[in-house]
Amino acid sequence: MIAQSEWKHDNLFEGRTESGNTVLFDADPAHTHGPSPMEAVLMALCSCTSVDVVSILQKKRQALTGLRVTATADRASSAPSVFTHIQLTYAVRGKLSRKAVEDAVALSKNKYCSVSKMLEKAVVVEYEIVYPDGEPEP
Repeated sequence: MIAQSEWKHDNLFEGRTESGNTVLFDADPAHTHGPSPMEAVLMALCSCTSVDVVSILQKKRQALTGLRVTATADRASSAPSVFTHIQLTYAVRGKLSRKAVEDAVALSKNKYCSVSKMLEKAVVVEYEIVYPDGEPEP
């Protein structure tokens, strides 16, 4: 796997992968042209665990209709401003078994999500599961 970043101008940098995908990173405090690199790390975490949870629930034949994973992170007050705590919130929708959802989230966190496993070496990553459409079956 190869990735690169090229400075475009001002505080804008274009990230590119060997597969040709690009992301514009904006290091300006307003982040008007793209995410900051640290925001991109949180987006990668949310996406990585989402892929796992959807895949696991589909394999368990759960009637998943929606999943939104939100990451809220605290950062150190001085440089380097690393994450000091990350809270993941899984908002899950569908006709689901609570146990199946809890197992899928735990498997992602503890076994499959490589982004989470890397981040956990440096920061506590906690999670909660919410059901916006009401509580699922047991």
